[in-house]
Amino acid sequence: MADPSSYRPKPGQIPDAPGVYKFRDEHRRVIYVGKAKSLRQRLASYFQDLANLHPRTRSMVTTAASVEWTVVNNEVEALQLEYSWIKEFDPRFNVKYRDDKSYPYLAVTMNEKFPRVQVMRGHKKKGVRYFGPYGHAWAIRDTVDLLLRAFPVRTCSAGVFKNATRTGRPCLLGYIGKCSAPCVERVTPEDHRELAEDFCDFMAGRTGTYIRRLERQMADAAEEMEYERAARLRDDIDALKKAMEKSAVVLADATDADLIALAEDELEAAVQIFHVRGGRVRGQRGWVTDKVEAVTSGDLVEHALQQLYGEETGDAVPKEVLVPALPEPLEPVQEWLTERRGANVSLRIPQRGDKKALMETVARNAQQSLVLHKTKRASDLTTRSRALEEIAAALELDSAPLRIECYDISHLQGDDVVASMVVFEDGLARKSEYRRFQIKGFEGQDDVRSMHEVITRRFKRYISDKERTGEWSPEDAADTPDAGAPDTIDANGQVPADGLTEEDGRPKRFAYPPQLVVVDGGRPQVAAAQRALDELGIDDIAVCGLAKRLEEVWVPTEEDPVILPRTSEGLYLLQRVRDEAHRFAITYQRAKRAKRFKAGPLDEVPGLGDARKRTLIKHFGSVKRLRSATIDQICEVPGIGRKTAEAIVAAFARAAPAAPAVNMATGEIMEDEEPTSAGASGSAVEMPAPAGIFGSEDEEPVTAGPSGSADEEPVTAGAAEERRGQQT
Repeated sequence: MADPSSYRPKPGQIPDAPGVYKFRDEHRRVIYVGKAKSLRQRLASYFQDLANLHPRTRSMVTTAASVEWTVVNNEVEALQLEYSWIKEFDPRFNVKYRDDKSYPYLAVTMNEKFPRVQVMRGHKKKGVRYFGPYGHAWAIRDTVDLLLRAFPVRTCSAGVFKNATRTGRPCLLGYIGKCSAPCVERVTPEDHRELAEDFCDFMAGRTGTYIRRLERQMADAAEEMEYERAARLRDDIDALKKAMEKSAVVLADATDADLIALAEDELEAAVQIFHVRGGRVRGQRGWVTDKVEAVTSGDLVEHALQQLYGEETGDAVPKEVLVPALPEPLEPVQEWLTERRGANVSLRIPQRGDKKALMETVARNAQQSLVLHKTKRASDLTTRSRALEEIAAALELDSAPLRIECYDISHLQGDDVVASMVVFEDGLARKSEYRRFQIKGFEGQDDVRSMHEVITRRFKRYISDKERTGEWSPEDAADTPDAGAPDTIDANGQVPADGLTEEDGRPKRFAYPPQLVVVDGGRPQVAAAQRALDELGIDDIAVCGLAKRLEEVWVPTEEDPVILPRTSEGLYLLQRVRDEAHRFAITYQRAKRAKRFKAGPLDEVPGLGDARKRTLIKHFGSVKRLRSATIDQICEVPGIGRKTAEAIVAAFARAAPAAPAVNMATGEIMEDEEPTSAGASGSAVEMPAPAGIFGSEDEEPVTAGPSGSADEEPVTAGAAEERRGQQT
């Protein structure tokens, strides 16, 4: 690790002018390229106290061994030179977008004597017109097949063309009218080139003019009684319209624009681009990048623009580019795009209308692209193995942590305090092992104390299981009562088939200890978790915490956090585990809060489930009428016995009286007995009683474990998936 002060330029050496700079490592390799309006101010920002630098920037300056710069005339030249150097040196610390696939283009080789229409991938060649990119090569072939009837341009390879010229016989397409057969001189080179230019004009979006011209020719042919020619023109028009229908109109006024959208997290970003020509989406592409430098959304947009238009000129750069965030400063980028196009280019954020709606669609595609990329990355066995090895090395573990448990605390201003435990085995989530906790030891907001309680309760249960099997001696464990835990079942409601069962056939709770406990938080939460393990006498489980702000990894024995590289698979796995624990905790907390808000006296009636509650409300028409019903009237409801009816009447008697129904439009108190069920069409709304309708004022009852305590809840894989919809 180099000391930045060892290669810091002397005061006054750096010019106060626009330019581009390069950081090199000890082997003279370029590791970072940047541009600046003022080289002196920008470079000075790298040589401050390392503690004040962003972790990514700190990693770069400590890897570098020298810095050099080049002065240019203005910021536009700096932008161009920066792009050239990034392409030339491929610096490791620069944002580099990589295609998530090799996109095919529809290409017309206008640099040949007889232009050819074909599918092309890879680098663009000079003198070739490109259209796209397309999602699939078959989409190009379908489009070309429809257009060849109206534009019979050559599509054969050089070998086929030469063979037809030698033999004097065209290929099959020449016989069926889908090629003008320049190989046998059915058309002159000039006429064939004109066909190719018409084809390019049509693909570029100038469709209306050409179709109107064909319609006039068809009408003239019909008037002159050349019906066969008119029929051919009619079929050509139908083919062109069918090709146009394959891409629906998304923007009016034949707009030419590119729309760029971002989806990003702390470590990665995905970019999606829609190419709109003539108001229709003509192509789509996407990139994914690792955030190896400290970048904003505007910086990501600027890098995407460089990648997209760095080698383009003329009409390949559209009149309008719509982005989610503007680069800072904007003027040099806009001037650079204008130079590439040779005409004014508008770079802006859409605010309303069709363009904003289409931008939202592009953003959804970007988000899906990022999710798909992360899913592929997480499912790869080699990647998961490398991630576990990196975590073991960073935390100095004896072996890779094959089972990782992560804990998170969630509450709303101290109310409904809950915790979650998620389990990852071999780098993959094992949802049948997830647990949810209600914080019982105290009331109020104290994440550190909550974390201590949750870790204590979880590992007390582990110790209790070990004691029953003789694998843990009582003197090794803390003298504390059993916290209790419920049975574990899989997504099908069956006992897991791993052979780990109690004597009565029930599965063991917390049968496996983790090799690593991860907590969502920094040093205080980590210290609380470690203290809980120490109090229980457990010394063979590692603990760490992942702080959200800078993705720092905290361990109990270190004063400073462990900084994993931003491209580290180990950091990515820890981040995914932490995010899953957070998602699971906040989903449970929201469910508890929602249930508490709609709780009511009927929840106090033993054995009265949701189905019979709905039956009661349906029978009486409203809660108000149910409240005023007698025991005999309630007994008339199917499935309700006298004992249950007495319990319902007693529950309503203990509860506070319901508030009167109120007309929400006028504020008038409604004295009649009109039903106010969910299906009523009037504006009178019955206000719930303070205690609610269906639940109790106490916390949510949770399935009790064998010891009878309401503690951690088992969650099957199916249940966890079902609750995902509650998260926003």
